[in-house]
Amino acid sequence: MEIQSLAVLGAGQMGAGIAQVAACAGYPVVMIDIEQEYVDKGLATIERSLSRIVSKGRMSEQEAEKAVSLISTSVSRESASDADLVIEAIPEVLKLKVSAFSDLDRICKGTAILATNTSSISIDEIASSTNRPDRVIGMHFMNPVPIMKLIEIINGSQTLPEVTRAILEVSERMGKTPLQCNDSPGFISNRILCPMLNEAILALQEGVAEPEAIDGIMKLGMNHPIGPLALADLIGLDTVLHIMNVLKDGLEDEKYAPAELLVTMVSEGKLGRKSGQGFYRY
Repeated sequence: MEIQSLAVLGAGQMGAGIAQVAACAGYPVVMIDIEQEYVDKGLATIERSLSRIVSKGRMSEQEAEKAVSLISTSVSRESASDADLVIEAIPEVLKLKVSAFSDLDRICKGTAILATNTSSISIDEIASSTNRPDRVIGMHFMNPVPIMKLIEIINGSQTLPEVTRAILEVSERMGKTPLQCNDSPGFISNRILCPMLNEAILALQEGVAEPEAIDGIMKLGMNHPIGPLALADLIGLDTVLHIMNVLKDGLEDEKYAPAELLVTMVSEGKLGRKSGQGFYRY
């Protein structure tokens, strides 16, 4: 089950990052989105990222140019038809992902592996929209993709062992460290991370400490590189809220109920860095 070519569905921050690391690993990759403006922005993001890497001496100009030459763009999902591996990196909305995988199942050759970059949605639920659930798997890249080493590999209940092996090989060729888990709400990364972020929000809500103190204590005392409230702002408070609801509903446990302050801030459009205001101003 050799992977020779890739398609990435989505040209946003995650999709562009995935396309970049795939191309740097020598894979021809087509980056697909719904509008030309989006793929143009994605390609520009990749070129800026590679330029920074070259300026730091971690890659030669020739290597960067070769990587860019391996990336093509498209506004049609039909362009994924010949890919051996398709990695979906569209918004974290179940309806959108189910629709995308249904399309990809129809478009892609029968041997193709369909991977999702979802951070919390059930692999089995996504796979059920296809006629190849044994060839559907989770590849949860971390943000920013070119820098972070981890790929959380999530096996669905029907994912074939040879599919997993192929994805492990692709991940390692991309220079990443793949670590496996089985399909479960929040997987491992967000099942552990987001309740911690929610607990920090609860502490703020209850007046236990101010944001700077909460983050400072976790950074200086627990050796975290970034405080939980600043991290929530970076991830996006709407994303944190979504994942907490996935955990609460999927695990049927009230301990995962999102903090009222988190719900209120999202309803007010205070989403963190993406909106300019969260627990801090940007």
